[in-house]
Amino acid sequence: MAPSRPPQVFRSGTARRRFLFHAVIATVAALSAFVVIVDRYQFLLDPIQARGFVSDFGVFAPLALVLLQALQVVAAPIPGQVLAVVAGYLFGPWWGTLYNMTGIMIGSTVAFWLSRRFGRSYVEAMVHPDLIETFDDIEEDNVMAALFVLFLVPGMPDDVLCFVGGLTDVRLRKLVLVALVGRTPAFFVVNVLGDQLGAGEIGIATGLAIAMLVVSGLGYIYRGRVLSWLEQKDLSP
Repeated sequence: MAPSRPPQVFRSGTARRRFLFHAVIATVAALSAFVVIVDRYQFLLDPIQARGFVSDFGVFAPLALVLLQALQVVAAPIPGQVLAVVAGYLFGPWWGTLYNMTGIMIGSTVAFWLSRRFGRSYVEAMVHPDLIETFDDIEEDNVMAALFVLFLVPGMPDDVLCFVGGLTDVRLRKLVLVALVGRTPAFFVVNVLGDQLGAGEIGIATGLAIAMLVVSGLGYIYRGRVLSWLEQKDLSP
């Protein structure tokens, strides 16, 4: 039976508030650090000079981005989209997306493995039972397609889905693949946004940001309907 209300993502109101608090603090800290650094190193406002500066660090610059992106999947200290904007600005849309998705792939693998290793009780300590029970109601043959749709739609709890997906019987490499393919389009758009900021195309960047916010907002608001549809729909080939 479809849920009468959108399934909750967090285990409790306290857990949700704690997550939002940490996300806001991390975002403010990141923005503050950016302002301080840019004030000290004015050349970072020029994307060509900034990219040249970053390239001087060799492999360590993209490696740091990959590790931060992997960490945010598991612990969410920094919103992944913030890192995607930075990646697009510093590395361009193609390399930025590649580094982002490498981190996403590593983080998703760890999240899937943790939930599979420690089981349902471990996931239930972090994720609201509503979301887990919704996946329980999805037919086994539909799980892969359902995960792909949920990863593809902006506004869905992508990182949380990695933990819930680990409770399914789908093989680990298939879970990682569907997370990678499903999440790449949105991350590419955000990397393009960062690249356009660097190119001084504020109008295009603003338009992309507004479009992403609207689509993400709609995805979150209608998440209950999407999940209900996935429960009832036969998505098997």
